[in-house]
Amino acid sequence: MKTSVGLWIDHKKASIVAVTDKGEEMRLVIAKAEKQLRRSGDSPLKGSYEPLQVPESDSRQKRLTHHLAIYYDAVIASIRDAGSILIFGPGDAKDELKKRLKKNKLADRIVGIETADKMTDRQIAAKVRKYFQGQR
Repeated sequence: MKTSVGLWIDHKKASIVAVTDKGEEMRLVIAKAEKQLRRSGDSPLKGSYEPLQVPESDSRQKRLTHHLAIYYDAVIASIRDAGSILIFGPGDAKDELKKRLKKNKLADRIVGIETADKMTDRQIAAKVRKYFQGQR
């Protein structure tokens, strides 16, 4: 029995839909990472904040990177048995997850990466169902 997985991901949560011949199952993985870091001198009046302004050596940045690594590992643990993986979401998290999947030698299972805005759980499940419907 082949399992197909679709997941909507950002830096806060991953909504995972596993589709098999017997039906579908939805799981949620929540990130424990902090919000994007800011330096104390930044202000909305001075323009938009760039994450690259925070040096990599900064301890808060290291902590954020560590939390995101744990988060991505939890997502990968949830989708490890999938035969095919569709990844979609609004920001950089989908590309960061792809890199992590390559590291874990699972990148060959990725069938697509798409940009998508915020979606409800029903919209996510419908998108995944529709995507994999032709492959069954």
